[in-house]
Amino acid sequence: MGMLDSLLGRFGYQRQNVASQADTTDRTLPSEIASNTASTSEAGRRGTPENQIKTIYRQLTVDYELRAIINDIRMMDKQDGRVKRIHNRIARDVTRGGIVMLNATPGSQLQSQWTAYVRRLELNNPQKLKSDARGLLMEGNLPIQWVLDNAANVAAAVRMPSETIRPNVALNGRFSDPARAYTQMDVQGGTELASFPLWQMTVARLDPDNHDDMAALGRPFLDASREIWRKLRMTDTDLVVRRRHRAPLRLSHVLEGASETELKAYQDRVEANSDLITTDFYLNKKGSVTAVQGDATLGDIGDVTYLLDSFFAGTPLPKGMMGYTDGMARDILEDLKRDYFDEVDQLQDVLALVYEFGFRLQLLLRGINPDAEQFTITFAERRTETLTQTTDRALKLKALGLPPSMVWEELGYNADAVESRRQSDATHYDPYPSEPNAPPAVKITPGNGRKGDSVTSVSHGH
Repeated sequence: MGMLDSLLGRFGYQRQNVASQADTTDRTLPSEIASNTASTSEAGRRGTPENQIKTIYRQLTVDYELRAIINDIRMMDKQDGRVKRIHNRIARDVTRGGIVMLNATPGSQLQSQWTAYVRRLELNNPQKLKSDARGLLMEGNLPIQWVLDNAANVAAAVRMPSETIRPNVALNGRFSDPARAYTQMDVQGGTELASFPLWQMTVARLDPDNHDDMAALGRPFLDASREIWRKLRMTDTDLVVRRRHRAPLRLSHVLEGASETELKAYQDRVEANSDLITTDFYLNKKGSVTAVQGDATLGDIGDVTYLLDSFFAGTPLPKGMMGYTDGMARDILEDLKRDYFDEVDQLQDVLALVYEFGFRLQLLLRGINPDAEQFTITFAERRTETLTQTTDRALKLKALGLPPSMVWEELGYNADAVESRRQSDATHYDPYPSEPNAPPAVKITPGNGRKGDSVTSVSHGH
């Protein structure tokens, strides 16, 4: 590990021995990562008084309130197909297209580093990306441990269970020691399993109370909808019970003056033939058989609809996209979809930032200053727009005179990879390589599109 220590030390790191995670030797981080290594003018405490009290209790254990919420969300995901569908749908839309690097410098050495980084961390595996996205949604936090190998490479990005992670934060909201920023606790035994320096673990937090308070962990996306979900499940059960007991047609048998023995014998004869499609009743004394109709108000499920609307109002996924489209206008659904896609884009940015941190660490280990390079880690397919809308926007940007590399980046492609593929195709597949290709002519007509949008027309030729 000597070469690894020297590489980390070149950029301000002093790496602890992986075999002895509990070692408390002085280790430092770069000033742009560590939150309390440099002396600044900051004063006061970042956390609220309530979070400061929680911080005191969490110095010895994990946040049991968050653990209870996470277990609740996992139970909801297992028992209700709607909750499972919400998590799967969002995770699928967030990771659709995969993670890519947009590199503004053609022919840069970053591309080979990025390709190897993606292969080692399995970021080209849709199951890995979806697992990380589901973890962020269901747990509200995404703790990623960066595992290094003997060759000084980031070899793996391991997702840790967030309910076992304890941030070692002082009352001022900053890490007490960046060399032991996070600790994984054994919830059953109450002992410390491992400690992680700030460079070795990255925690993405979803909607924390305060982003600057490092003790404030994230919240699961559906944590505020748990009470509505319980009422909805209870009402669903009551609805089934009500239909089972009140919907069938019943018969009222009246035998005037019958003794208890005669009434019991009559009941036995009638119930013995109850499985027949048609049953005739024969009475030897004054009596009657009257049909008692079932509940005629079983179709009144306004309470269930109200709870269903309330539940989906607290989720990022619109009810109409889950198949509940009764009474929903098309324009309203389009507006809800745009709002949902904004949520998807935000989650994509959060996940991409986590993977970018690991890639920056990889560059540091290889002796490359990531701040001196121009690159962006993002997802290949943004879900805010349809493919037609994205292409239309890219053509308009091209008509405004933006460089082609920026236009390709707007489409979610690596401009360097597109240019390399273009040159390769021109050499191997173009039957007339000497003939120049005329650029397409792009014309924009404002106000002629749907809802007053502009219309883009593309024509090839001079």
